[in-house]
Amino acid sequence: MTGSVDELLACLDLAPLDDDLFRGQSIQTGWFRVFGGQVLGQALVAASRTVDGSRPPHSLHAYFIFGGDPTGPIDYAVERIRDGRSFATRRVVAHQHGRAIFAMSASFHDEEEGVFHQVAMPEVPPPEALSDAPTLAAEAGPSIPVAMRAYLGRKTPIELRPVEVQRYMSREPREPRFHVWFRAGSRLPNDPAVHRAVLAYASDLMLLDATLIPHGRTVFDPTIQSASLDHALWFHRAFRADEWLLYAQESPTASGARGFARGSIFTQDGRLVASVAQEGLIRPIEEIATPAR
Repeated sequence: MTGSVDELLACLDLAPLDDDLFRGQSIQTGWFRVFGGQVLGQALVAASRTVDGSRPPHSLHAYFIFGGDPTGPIDYAVERIRDGRSFATRRVVAHQHGRAIFAMSASFHDEEEGVFHQVAMPEVPPPEALSDAPTLAAEAGPSIPVAMRAYLGRKTPIELRPVEVQRYMSREPREPRFHVWFRAGSRLPNDPAVHRAVLAYASDLMLLDATLIPHGRTVFDPTIQSASLDHALWFHRAFRADEWLLYAQESPTASGARGFARGSIFTQDGRLVASVAQEGLIRPIEEIATPAR
């Protein structure tokens, strides 16, 4: 996911084509398919542009159908399912090269007062005590596999500071938990919709990788074919995506060449602002009969 924050913002600023139809371009990453978080963020932007701006999204549920082609535009068609007194529902289908590649439902809710509770944020070192991803990759050198080192070392619009870096340095099985601090690499506009879209983009960055921790592997392992299959995201409270957020991830189960992971996203002062769940393909390469899934 190479590029600057300006490139990410340009990518999320969709062009209107017609009523409830929008077009997005891809950040050029050098990867053969579009990053799933980009499609999530763009679809959320498309849906949000058809809803009253005072009614923010509280949840989205999405399926990745085909890998997107980063060299061509992606069109997002929004269906207005319902506009109620408190809630609005939208369905978004992303099309490219004449076929659907992604589908998402999103719900929007007027802000209301109500009861409050949340789980406590995990106790981990603060981001200031950790190396950023490129520094980590440079310092670790050959102790980290080449593909993982290249991923951590590349320029991205999202700054990452992983906590449990030891997992990248060996194939030792570990508890299926992982924590990473993240934020946009530079200041974002004050529009809350931009911060939600950037968080949606970032929520797909490392979550699936948590499913391979107890097996001593990563999604960059040459013995694993990986791909996000679906993604769910809930927004709980206001936040800024250009301030440090802790992504606490865990994987309760994996089976049938699929892994399930869930994550909680906290502000640095401990407020739970979003929750995420995802299932993904983690198929051993040795069992692949054909390249397609």
